[in-house]
Amino acid sequence: METPIIQIRNVSKTFQTKDGKIEALKQISLNIGAGEIYGIIGMSGAGKSTLVRCLNFLEKPTEGTVLIDGVDLAGCSDKELRKVRNSVAMIFQHFNLLMQRTVLDNVCFALEILGTKKKEARQKAKEILKIVDLEQKADAYPAQLSGGQKQRVAIARALAMNPRILLCDEATSALDPRTTRSILELLSKINKEYGITIVIITHEMSVVQEICSHVAIIDSGSLVETGTVEEVFTSPRSKAAKRLVFQGSGGENPASRALFAHAKTPLMTSRHCVRIVFTENSSFEPVIANMVLECGAPVNILHADTQDVGGTARGQMVLQLPEDAQTAEKMIRYLKDRKLTVEELDGYVE
Repeated sequence: METPIIQIRNVSKTFQTKDGKIEALKQISLNIGAGEIYGIIGMSGAGKSTLVRCLNFLEKPTEGTVLIDGVDLAGCSDKELRKVRNSVAMIFQHFNLLMQRTVLDNVCFALEILGTKKKEARQKAKEILKIVDLEQKADAYPAQLSGGQKQRVAIARALAMNPRILLCDEATSALDPRTTRSILELLSKINKEYGITIVIITHEMSVVQEICSHVAIIDSGSLVETGTVEEVFTSPRSKAAKRLVFQGSGGENPASRALFAHAKTPLMTSRHCVRIVFTENSSFEPVIANMVLECGAPVNILHADTQDVGGTARGQMVLQLPEDAQTAEKMIRYLKDRKLTVEELDGYVE
């Protein structure tokens, strides 16, 4: 079995503040394989940004071990650590561009740090701008660019380091949905064509579902769940994963609140709810309508949507079942007999 390119072993990070200690990370262990697009997701304050900064020792863990390509970062000299960091590039939410430099010069700056000669640096920078579709903006300044274009410059500057790993810390959070999609498509292209391992830090489940193969969920500094994106979407186990999957984007939305409120109307008082996941095969059959006819009882649809999981449409629905236990159980058997993933939900309605 191939050794993971990133190994995180029992990593903890504690910050000392005037109000006492803050445990940002608690005994995190995680392996990320070479060539993967790996998502690390959690709500604000969960510790995910602290974790990604531990991957290149911008933050040194209080406890535990971080290995990049088998190299223990804690045992590196400053010179050795700089060498490792050259292979681990990072892009951020707010781009961090040099405003007084042109697009071309921003990319050249990364090469200057590596000691590349000026003529060679400019030639390589132009080639990289082609990769991110910005060659026509080489002489523009950051103030003249859109948010998506600025992030493409940041990606180009990271690629200039010739990294094996690209860390993306909330890299799409400041962008609109259309621009976010274009940046994710670019990252996917970079991953496929150059084999660069990409780690995406985000609070948006839609980002993870669209581009990542694997995901780790962080909650209150702890690793609560890992798996393939499809596994976690289909059968989330932890409360944090369920919250992220059910809300779709990692944040509550008005439609979800409205549907939740509808569950409290007198039409149906049952608290028995289930979540079902539709695959491509099951999406063609009117399963819910047929179930209602078969069982002779109505259900409430509290939530329904379709998510893009790794390029495949996956539908999900939350149903409020009748209060009668026998009827509810008959409905669950009906759904399972049709090879649907069915999960009973506790506390979805009050």
